[in-house]
Amino acid sequence: MVNRGHSENSVIASAVDADDPSRGGAIPRFDFNPPEQRIPGFEIIDLSTLHERRRRRRSRPDAVHRVDFHTVTLVTEGSGEHAVDFVTYPLGPGTLLWVRPGQVQSFVRPGTANGTHLLFTSAFPPHASSADRLVSDWYGTTCRQLGAGPEYAVLSTLMGQLRAEYGRPEQTVSAEILQLLLATVLLQVDRLPHPEGDGDPHAGGEIYARFRAELERSYATTRRAADYAHRLGYTVKTLTRACAAATGQPVKHVIDGRVALEARRLLAHTDEPVATVARRLGFPEPTNFGKFFTRHTGVPPGTFRQVHQAGG
Repeated sequence: MVNRGHSENSVIASAVDADDPSRGGAIPRFDFNPPEQRIPGFEIIDLSTLHERRRRRRSRPDAVHRVDFHTVTLVTEGSGEHAVDFVTYPLGPGTLLWVRPGQVQSFVRPGTANGTHLLFTSAFPPHASSADRLVSDWYGTTCRQLGAGPEYAVLSTLMGQLRAEYGRPEQTVSAEILQLLLATVLLQVDRLPHPEGDGDPHAGGEIYARFRAELERSYATTRRAADYAHRLGYTVKTLTRACAAATGQPVKHVIDGRVALEARRLLAHTDEPVATVARRLGFPEPTNFGKFFTRHTGVPPGTFRQVHQAGG
């Protein structure tokens, strides 16, 4: 992830506090830190350039990692595979990927896929636009297959405008134009149909948005719906209605699903003892964590780890 014209990697591994679950424990995490930022908080490169730089640095192409920024990729040619949180997506012309801060990803098979790769921090889009709301959400549809339809044409044109502005001489490139063009890209993505099974987070309104933000802050300290309702000033029934509208699930299922996702990440991608993972996620007793994990995934934590680490 590099500034054009520079040979260094544009993101560097950051130190992670192993006791802070929001920082991801032992899963490698990369901060947005280009060696020479043309525009603070924003970068645009070719996907093929990213893979070439990784090869030069002898980085494993399939290395699992998190990022603390957003990446939006529009594939224009070739093929490959990209995994995000235990789902592997095929890449081909018309594939649109949006990976959000904190998600765990790997280029399973970079292959020959090429396209435009946007990197930006949550603070970069203009705060006066609706795009600011979109980037504050840590969840959302990761992959869409647009093919060669009109949606692809619109996004391809906008990506081209972003690239043209970013490629201007440094003294004339406009951060404001880049912000507004990026906001337009994100709003165009948001108006795309939601894939079946993804739900519609907007259906839950502000209540659901506030709940998900609080859940991301607190999933490792409480799994009680009543605690979230109290902190947000709602009733449990109100939260359940919002969650049902957005996901089709009651609030307790949404809370437990977030905890289970982090448990799967830590078990699959770290060597931390199961007891440590349990404590990290708010379970004082490993046996209670084992019961919780088995109930939500169908297998005990140790079995899940063996299967996924053997496959990796």
